Amino acid sequence: MERAGEVSAAAGNGNGAVRRSPSTAPAARVSIWESVRACGIWGKEVDKAELRRQVVMPLHLRRAVAAAVAAKDEAAGVAAASAAKEGAGDGEKEEGPTVAPVVVFVNSRSGGRHGPELKVRLHELITEEQVFDLSVVKPSDFVHYGLSCLERLADQGDNCAKAAREKIRIVVAGGDGTVGWMLGCLSDLYKMKREPVPPTGIIPLGTGNDLARSFGWGGSFPFGWRSAVKRYLSKAATGPICRLDSWQTVIQMPEGEIKELPYSLKKVEPADRLEISPANGTELSEKASCYKGVFYNYLSIGMDAQVAYGFHHLRDEKPYLAQGPVANKLIYAGYSCTQGWFCTPCTASPQLRGLKNILRLYIKKVNCSEWEQVQMPSSVRSLVVLNLYNYGSGRHPWGDLKPEYLEKRGFVEAHSDDGLLEIFGLKEGWHASFVMAELIKAKHIAQAAAIKFEMRGGQWNRAYVQMDGEPWKQPLIQDQSTILEINKVPYHSLMITGEQ
Repeated sequence: MERAGEVSAAAGNGNGAVRRSPSTAPAARVSIWESVRACGIWGKEVDKAELRRQVVMPLHLRRAVAAAVAAKDEAAGVAAASAAKEGAGDGEKEEGPTVAPVVVFVNSRSGGRHGPELKVRLHELITEEQVFDLSVVKPSDFVHYGLSCLERLADQGDNCAKAAREKIRIVVAGGDGTVGWMLGCLSDLYKMKREPVPPTGIIPLGTGNDLARSFGWGGSFPFGWRSAVKRYLSKAATGPICRLDSWQTVIQMPEGEIKELPYSLKKVEPADRLEISPANGTELSEKASCYKGVFYNYLSIGMDAQVAYGFHHLRDEKPYLAQGPVANKLIYAGYSCTQGWFCTPCTASPQLRGLKNILRLYIKKVNCSEWEQVQMPSSVRSLVVLNLYNYGSGRHPWGDLKPEYLEKRGFVEAHSDDGLLEIFGLKEGWHASFVMAELIKAKHIAQAAAIKFEMRGGQWNRAYVQMDGEPWKQPLIQDQSTILEINKVPYHSLMITGEQ
């Protein structure tokens, strides 16, 4: 199979050329070394004064952005910029142009709840105005008001604002779901023709951190994090940029609605439904419900999503139990046992049987317009659609496949920007455990440029689905099909590479 597309040598982004994304397996393997290295003296190599020169915006700009976001009004930011300039004239210090301004978003709920301490440390290293708490400020507010304020100042002849807007970079301190939330909001800039789109770096605070591993940011928050934070910020300002495929998921339900929607999934407005119907070759009834979302790492259906759903509910109800990645993984293991993945026979109850009973799988290959049905193995109880090749805290369930096997199956080597998704299956919990331990490979099913799932309930009344670690219950109807379709978004997300 040929790849869906090749990457140009450079892109018209103010942050510089865009590199071809590497094969993701090596990047994940070095993440352990990165986490260890960050604990030692390497974090102290970065001089604080030099770091501030690299990443801190001039006073009037950072106050403008903070004011615009807080007021949700770019005019408030313009007024704050004028006031800051007047203050500088009265003796208040105004810094010069920045090499690559960095704005940090912190999710205090991710992973081991390091967010509050990290936020204080970031205030010490850079400035309070360039650090946003995601429990207070949504990424969309920054995109729609903060960046708009810089653009408006640039239009008024502020050359510093123009340079800052062209070179600005984002850092997300959180897990995979948090990073996906930010990337989704930044993608609105493409739709609004407001390029360049800022690239994104990561401080890994989550449990799995597969996005962070794939782009060289490490797999966990380091023990010596106070000194390591300077290294993260420096790499965010100077690291090369890679491209990442984004995948849109559209769910069409004949009736009913999804309860407890995750951040990654939104209900489609009536106007958008008119676009979905002809695009998917279907007509939607009055009772039908539609949802859209975007993922960057993986989407899965089945037992692993059910375990994730149980974990998320426990974390929300009893947050004191989820105090770090190790505790989180123990809870995951416990849910895997109690919900029947290990100990209950597949025929014990309908919800524990193979996905073949409720699901039909269709794919489109590269440069093909017709759907091709792929037979589902009867033993598969969890189906995973993977973009990054990393899954479950840096594991490689797809495996490092030999060229002969790739040619035999019609596959190509996986990259994060090749326009292809890898589809594999997990059987019972024991099989999944051996796959995660990399003793065996997962059940290879297909490699595709577009995917469609057709689900009917039968004896099931629901399925469990997750996108980038955000799970939900998917209602099913016995005699009517629920369609879940995945297609590539026509533009790439931009990621900063942490490994240099």
